[in-house]
Amino acid sequence: MSFASGSGSGSLWMEYAPGPARPAVDGPVETEVAVVGGGIAGLCTAWEVARAGHPVVLLEADRIASGVTGHTTAKLSSLHGLVYADIARIHGARAARLYAHSQQIALEKVAQVSEELGIDCDLERLPAYTWTEDPGQEEKLRKEAEAARTAGLPASYETEVPLPFPVAGAVRVADQAQFHPRKYLLGLAADLEVLGGRIFERTRVTGLKEGSPCELTTSTGHTVKAREVVVATHYPVFDRALLFTRLEPKRELVVAGPVPAGQDPGGMFLTWENNTRSVRTAPMGEDGRRMLIVTGEKFTPGTVDEGEVGQRYERLAAWTRERFDGVELTHRWATQDNMTTDHVPYVGRLHAGSRHVYVATGFAGWGMSNGVMAGELIASRIRGREPAWTSLYDPVRLRPVHEAPAMLRLQAQVGKHFIGDRLPGAHADSTADIPRGGGAVVRVGGRRLAVHRDEAGALHAVSARCTHLGCLVHFNDEETAWECPCHGSRFDVDGKVVQGPAVRPLEQMDVEEKE
Repeated sequence: MSFASGSGSGSLWMEYAPGPARPAVDGPVETEVAVVGGGIAGLCTAWEVARAGHPVVLLEADRIASGVTGHTTAKLSSLHGLVYADIARIHGARAARLYAHSQQIALEKVAQVSEELGIDCDLERLPAYTWTEDPGQEEKLRKEAEAARTAGLPASYETEVPLPFPVAGAVRVADQAQFHPRKYLLGLAADLEVLGGRIFERTRVTGLKEGSPCELTTSTGHTVKAREVVVATHYPVFDRALLFTRLEPKRELVVAGPVPAGQDPGGMFLTWENNTRSVRTAPMGEDGRRMLIVTGEKFTPGTVDEGEVGQRYERLAAWTRERFDGVELTHRWATQDNMTTDHVPYVGRLHAGSRHVYVATGFAGWGMSNGVMAGELIASRIRGREPAWTSLYDPVRLRPVHEAPAMLRLQAQVGKHFIGDRLPGAHADSTADIPRGGGAVVRVGGRRLAVHRDEAGALHAVSARCTHLGCLVHFNDEETAWECPCHGSRFDVDGKVVQGPAVRPLEQMDVEEKE
């Protein structure tokens, strides 16, 4: 892809200083509440718990605010695409109102806390839009505007939108927000520690034993005992409610670059067309310049052919240059989230019989408001309170009439990868067929190995079976990673877990060059 010289290959947000390093767990730990996962949901939950006076420990497998949260587009909006008409249809009008109210409270919470703690997180209040360029889709947007308005949002249908290209119409909700997620969360983490909370990094949790107390086990064999446990790992690494049958991982690509003066559209924009396009800007510095951020090209991890991710980046970049004349793209990255089968996140008790373990997942690309909402909801439940929207987000809910088609589709896709991916002839016949920078699944001695050839020509081989539930991984040559097409786990070329739900690495294997 053609990018400006000196362009970054990572997230804008990750360029911000990482903050002080925290230690890893190196011995037994006991606490009242243990939160697993250091993204927005985990940090907000831990902070809310600590502020209520409860001892809390946060456990992060890598660095806090560096995973999915560090690669978001960071919109703080209650307008979530076309969700309100769907929520009202599936869950009822009252549920749509509760959803809107809980999202608005989360948005205002970030504004309130950032002011209270003095966190300069580039928070800006702007309108949010969901637009279409197709006149044939106007009625769908009019219905969504009405559904959002009925749910309590200040929504309107507009035909004039401040984008530099024509649109047929849009839903508009005023006074939404965008911010720098890492600046906010690193400030929150600092206050969490002032409140007595403890943060451990480089600590991967691999086991959970429910009880009184619950017991967590780390990859290094240490234990953390807690009365209450919160699993906020994006995709649950412990899934006794079988949520994996109701979650669908999706990956999206992001490109960004300075926008010429006068071309900032002054809002946050989203369309489902062209396989999703999301647009916002962010401040670049004190000179008033803005950075344009465009997201799109949604796909299921591990399901694209060799070279296709690069082609998707090209399409996204071409769309951006065509619509925003003069933009010089300097950054690109990717993000990932999970969709639920009924359009509402799962936040609450992990399973029907769970008394002390909570989960937060399924944010469907709206992790900023949903992560803050989840923190407040779970912290309230730990304190013995139940907000009005508790049952709406309850993970054990099931609405078979509305969810069954989506659940059957998801399981059919998983079954295809369990069976079809093991058929002979699906991958490379020999390591000799793997080019530099490429990767393929190769049968060696009766076993399927995932083999990558680096740019120096050396081979890196690992077991090809995902350590989550055993699907065969596929190589993403653009991001140099092995991806599971079933539930979205991702691994580096030496098998290290990059993204769950897998908690164990792919086994490293020896392989010889074959002609």
